[in-house]
Amino acid sequence: MPRRALRNIALLAICQALTQSSNTLMFASSALAVLTIVSPDMRLWANLPVTMQHLGVMLSVFPASLLMMRRGRKFGFRSGSAMGMAGATCAAIGLGLASFPIMCLGGLMMGYGIANMQLYRFAAVELAPGHFRAQAISYVTAGGVIAGIIGPGLARITPDLWLPTFQASFCAVIIIHAIVFVVLGFIEFPTVKAEDVSGPQRPLLAIVTQPAYMVACAGGMIAFGVMSFVMAASPLAIVQCGLDKGEAPITIFVHVMGMFVPAFFTGQLIQRFGLFNVMTAGIALLVLGVVVALMGVTVWNFRIALSLNGVGWNFLFVGATTLLTTTYRQAERGKAQAFNDFIVFGTTTVASLMASVVLELKGWAMLNYFALALVVVALVVISVYRLLRPSRA
Repeated sequence: MPRRALRNIALLAICQALTQSSNTLMFASSALAVLTIVSPDMRLWANLPVTMQHLGVMLSVFPASLLMMRRGRKFGFRSGSAMGMAGATCAAIGLGLASFPIMCLGGLMMGYGIANMQLYRFAAVELAPGHFRAQAISYVTAGGVIAGIIGPGLARITPDLWLPTFQASFCAVIIIHAIVFVVLGFIEFPTVKAEDVSGPQRPLLAIVTQPAYMVACAGGMIAFGVMSFVMAASPLAIVQCGLDKGEAPITIFVHVMGMFVPAFFTGQLIQRFGLFNVMTAGIALLVLGVVVALMGVTVWNFRIALSLNGVGWNFLFVGATTLLTTTYRQAERGKAQAFNDFIVFGTTTVASLMASVVLELKGWAMLNYFALALVVVALVVISVYRLLRPSRA
């Protein structure tokens, strides 16, 4: 890969790492923070601020993507960092006031910042030559390895720095987004060209009804849906199963490592073994994670299950993203990418909301059976596509 492209992708990977750190910190801390201010009968909705963040992502992907089409990636991404700072500030104030609605509003605002982070992978494609597309996506996704260290680390050391408990965690998110805002200024994103906005475009319906687009979208939906469903519930499940709450950041750490360490070589695996073989391997790993989770509730059951879930997510999601980038023209990328992420994070929003509800009403085992059902859907979709279009598979 050319040195200039590699430099820009490395900086973008740093931004991915830092923004994902803040997201990981919220996953590990938000629901537990809610438990400190709500009554026992509200425990059912402990994940609502995280769910509102996912809702914010879903509502923001179209505005964020279209803004970048007109004003460029740098302006759009920095706007996302600014909104991330504002949302974390709102959440910290809400916790200080013991106001659950204000915390939820903060989560909704932070969703705009996370929506921008999800577009980093598409920006990576624009920073690298065409035949390095899968590697570029993979390398930027690999920035999450650093997130897997920083996020859980902050989740362990920040909650008790001052009262109220967990407020320092939200303040750490403010600092992270401020650093990202600065780093983005050093990335040389392509300038917006007239043909990128006004070139030939097909109707959105024609783009999203392509079989390859639908498979890519389904793969992303299920990868993120299953990951979010299990990850959002795991801190609460750990406490519910009688384990120490300090285990939650450790489990999140091994999960995030599983999500992002494989990204260093996922692109090469796709080139060597084929896109759909890697996606199918991801599905197999997600199934294996469910099996381990159902075998017991020790710390190692949680750690191994969540790490397998992470690796499975990586294979399925990177594969789905690579496939998606082959389905649209340059001028169509804004709406094609935005619609994909709208559907993906609509699924994630529902999964996050239902995670604490299913866990509270049905328990950890039933939650994993639901996850297994989603994974089977992904397997059916990919299998049918490969049978009908063997030349592409």
